[in-house]
Amino acid sequence: MVGMSRSDSAPRRASGSLFGLAYGDALGKPTEFMTVAAITARYGPDGPRELAGDPALVTDDTQMGLAVAWALREAPAATPAVLEPLLRRRFLDWAISPDNNRAPGNTCLRACAGLSTGRRWQEATVADSKGCGANMRVTPVGLVPGYDLDTLAGVAQLQAGLTHGHPTGLAASELTAYAVRVVRDGADLADLPRLLRDRAAGQRRVYRGDWLGDLWRQGGAGSPEDFVAAGWDECLAVLDRLDAALSRRDDGGDVCRDTGEGWIAEEALASALLCVLRHPDDPVSALARGATTAGDSDSIACLAGAVLGAAYGTAAWPDGWAERIEYADQLATLGAGWD
Repeated sequence: MVGMSRSDSAPRRASGSLFGLAYGDALGKPTEFMTVAAITARYGPDGPRELAGDPALVTDDTQMGLAVAWALREAPAATPAVLEPLLRRRFLDWAISPDNNRAPGNTCLRACAGLSTGRRWQEATVADSKGCGANMRVTPVGLVPGYDLDTLAGVAQLQAGLTHGHPTGLAASELTAYAVRVVRDGADLADLPRLLRDRAAGQRRVYRGDWLGDLWRQGGAGSPEDFVAAGWDECLAVLDRLDAALSRRDDGGDVCRDTGEGWIAEEALASALLCVLRHPDDPVSALARGATTAGDSDSIACLAGAVLGAAYGTAAWPDGWAERIEYADQLATLGAGWD
């Protein structure tokens, strides 16, 4: 896969992104709670580079990404009134599924318990959580061809807010969807830090009340604008850390030392982007780098795969992986509809 080109014909970028998310998730699944020393002892210095099992199993990251994707596909219109009940139903179906046995996040489980009672989502959400569970599932929002950037932002923040009510969870989810969208549309990977910084600065005091309602009141902020600005400021701070890391020579070590372990939303995105930008022409190495961390390896690797798949399409990934990954039929159906 070394030497990828953006000029590859028929790239199928939506499919590449969805499958890339699942591939990264599968590579990071067995390493999520391991030390880097234990990972390299098992897989070698380059980390895991081959899918294990047939099918190769994924985690709740892919499962919830599929939940979001199917809700978006089912929606006759991209409005809060239409999407909220579809997302709620898909999340609740996931919560009670017997396949929900992949170390699901506590925030998602707590919020789904509240959603299952019929409460307003603004009251059911975990208002103080900015865990990465909101942005590890947001990739499909960046792949729907008909969304303008305002719709993308609203949908990304709504799907985040149903479970993670912290403003940084909202902002990081929007930035993740935005990153997928702009590289799918042809942006150079090297330009991503600047593009994300510009987006964050431009949205810093934009509270999308039509999508979020009175969510801001759950956080105790003085105003909607103050509420959302706090989230964007944390995203801008982690982008500073990403820029600082990229200014230094790559020592080949754990990216989490520079951009955080990825258990929280903004760090998961930044660490994934650091993997991408350390290996922009070698997608499998980027996934292996994400899976070889002391942090939330499956989420970091899955976000790296989503971005690189959106950039290069299905050509980014080794032959035969698409037949072996869990949920391949769903990934293929959804991707084909958005390619």
